[in-house]
Amino acid sequence: MSADPPAGSAEGDGALRIDVFTLFPEAVAAYGSVSVLGRARDAGRLDLRAHDIRDAAHDVHRSVDDAPFGGGAGMVLAPAPVFEAVEAVDAAEGLPRPLLLLSPSGRRFDQGVAEELAASPEGFSLLCGRYEGVDQRVADHLVDGELSIGDFVLAGGELAALVVVEAVARLLPGVLGNERSLGDESFAAGLLEYPQYTRPADFRGWEVPDVLRSGDHGRIATWQRVESLVRTVRRRPDLLDRRGGLTPEEVRLLTDAGEVRLLAEHGYH
Repeated sequence: MSADPPAGSAEGDGALRIDVFTLFPEAVAAYGSVSVLGRARDAGRLDLRAHDIRDAAHDVHRSVDDAPFGGGAGMVLAPAPVFEAVEAVDAAEGLPRPLLLLSPSGRRFDQGVAEELAASPEGFSLLCGRYEGVDQRVADHLVDGELSIGDFVLAGGELAALVVVEAVARLLPGVLGNERSLGDESFAAGLLEYPQYTRPADFRGWEVPDVLRSGDHGRIATWQRVESLVRTVRRRPDLLDRRGGLTPEEVRLLTDAGEVRLLAEHGYH
């Protein structure tokens, strides 16, 4: 099985290696060459490798699926080609672990998991499911865990894998042009990001808040913090619950900003 990195990948010291096992390596390679992922690879920070599971199939049709025991709709990704594909890469060039199966029953992927994976010293690997699922022996005896990007159904794991890869890659040093943005964006502190505006200052009668045009960096920082808190309380209170609620300092900020009613509606007095 060919396990060479797709054209344009960056290898070498300092690159986080991510291997993706899939039936559609061209989809992973194409997206991996543009935008954030393309910049990460060009900068030598990301070594993204896509491996075709069909390369481990032995029949003329390159079959990788079969009907499930016990009946049921659809087909199941068979264990033999998956095991052989993974083992071939491991034997030829070593395989970064953990190997994670993209699955609806997996651990919920979020920013915290992205940070864990970005810090993986040896990198990690992803296995994309397809059809009606993957033979359970793959989950039981080959992979190290499972990941889910949400409670919905996709045709396969490729989009989920790319979500994971991009979320991780943008955390790598030197990938984003402005490192400060990592600390400002949504979920970085368990909060949603504050609203963003650009020119013109007046668009069809909708004006940018005066504070953002004031040049007073202290007032701007306070406004951004308050808006981030307000937006999170209103739209994603579950994020606050995960971090133990608002801190006394955050309650004071919202009180000073006149958001007493909002606080009361959510149990803060």
